[in-house]
Amino acid sequence: MRDAYHEELDSIGEGLVEMARLVGSAIGRATTAILDADLKLAESVIAADEKVDDLQRDLEARAIALLARQQPVATDLRIVVTSLRMSADLERSGDLAQHVAKLARLRFPDTAVPRDIHATILEMGQLAQRLMAKAAEVIITKDVDLALQLEQDDDAMDLLHRTLFQHLMDDRWKHGIETAVDVTLLGRYYERFADHAVSVANRVVYLVTGEHADEVAPPTPVESA
Repeated sequence: MRDAYHEELDSIGEGLVEMARLVGSAIGRATTAILDADLKLAESVIAADEKVDDLQRDLEARAIALLARQQPVATDLRIVVTSLRMSADLERSGDLAQHVAKLARLRFPDTAVPRDIHATILEMGQLAQRLMAKAAEVIITKDVDLALQLEQDDDAMDLLHRTLFQHLMDDRWKHGIETAVDVTLLGRYYERFADHAVSVANRVVYLVTGEHADEVAPPTPVESA
C-alpha cells in the first residue's frame, strides 16, 4: 500500500516535469511564430496548450485524491500541496506562451515585432525557455542551489524588459501605437513566464527545506584557485 502511495507521489512529480518541458517548448515555438509571422506554428502552439491544461487537471485530481485517501503529514503533505501550486504556475506559463502565439495569429500576415527589436524579443524567448528548462531540472534533482540560481537568472529577463521599454520610450519610435501596445504585451508575457519559472524553483526550495526561498542563503560562488 505504501509502495503504491509513493509511486503515485513520484508520478505526480513526473507530471510536473512533463508540464515544464511542454511549456518550455511552447514559449520557444511561440517566439519563432511571432518573429517569423508563422501562422501554422502559432496555431500549433495554441492547440497544444490543451495538453498542458489536461495534465494540470489530471495532476490536481490525483493530488486531491491522495490528500483524501492517505491524509499525508510532514514531508509528504508538503509534496502534495507544493505540487498543486507548481502545476498552477506551469499551467499559467502555458497560457502565456499561448498569448504570444495568439498575438502572432492576430497580426498575420504581418509581424507584431518591428525589425529593430527582433533581437531583444528573440533573446527574451530564448531566456524564458532556458529558465523553464532549469526549473524542470530542479523538479527532477531537488537541487536547492540550482533553484536559488533562477532568481539571479531572472535578473537578465528584467534587464531585457527594461531594454524593451527604452525602445518604446525613444523619440525615434516610428511604429505607431498599435505596435507599441503589442510590444508592451509581449514584454509582459515573457517577464511573467520567467516569474513562474522562478516560482516553480522556489517551491522546490520550500519542498526540500521547509523554508521559503528568501529565507535560505544563496549559494556561495566557488573561488578559483
